Amino acid sequence: MLAVWSLWRREMIRFYRDRSRVIGGLVPPVIFWFFIGSGLSGSFSVGSGETVLNYRQYFFPGTLVLIFLFTAVFSTISIIEDRREGFLQSVLVAPVPRLAIVLGKLFGSASLAFLQGMPFLIAAPFIGLNLTASSLLISLFILFGVAFSLAGVGFLIAWRLDSTQGFHAIMNMGLIPLWLLSGALFPIHNIPGWLSTVVRLNPLTYCIAALQHELFVPGAIPDLPPLWFCVSVIAAFSSATLFAAVFITRRGRDR
Repeated sequence: MLAVWSLWRREMIRFYRDRSRVIGGLVPPVIFWFFIGSGLSGSFSVGSGETVLNYRQYFFPGTLVLIFLFTAVFSTISIIEDRREGFLQSVLVAPVPRLAIVLGKLFGSASLAFLQGMPFLIAAPFIGLNLTASSLLISLFILFGVAFSLAGVGFLIAWRLDSTQGFHAIMNMGLIPLWLLSGALFPIHNIPGWLSTVVRLNPLTYCIAALQHELFVPGAIPDLPPLWFCVSVIAAFSSATLFAAVFITRRGRDR
């Protein structure tokens, strides 16, 4: 536990000492949400009567997941920096279980994403979204699972790479399309069949659907997957990335 705590604390200190990373994780998604939401708010609506949503409201859960994605995944870039500085090699030869090393890194990245996303989540009632005490607690639980699993994805990418440029390239090539095809930008109940299949195979779809369950009025979005199923997918996604991360650290790096 001491190793987990030490690595977690190191991640927190490093992140908050670098103001550009703090701003970079939070501000771009919020600007993205404000301009795109404002631009499409007059021409987009989903639901009817008391359940109708404008685009700023619909786009809110997707932006929240984007903040988590930016913060959790980009914070794992510290693995590449740690390797260059020799810190990672020191940790690997220490008498510490690989699971503790992975958990320290993942909890650190997940906590950072959690702290970055919290102010945005609390702003939900100001744009007319539902955020009661119970929906807030469930949303926090969901978001921690989202942050942990995305940190796991970032860990898997960073572990295999030696350059931060390569990390950014893979991030832009793989993770941004994953977010775009998650129902963050458009409802998934009225899309072509082939695209629907791709979206339903995407684990981020269930992260966003779980938040839509908690933040939207019931019935606002047709054909949402059940909440229990969304939570199960998030738990399975988190477990899979954790096990994969532990596996690659035990195996080492092929060179």
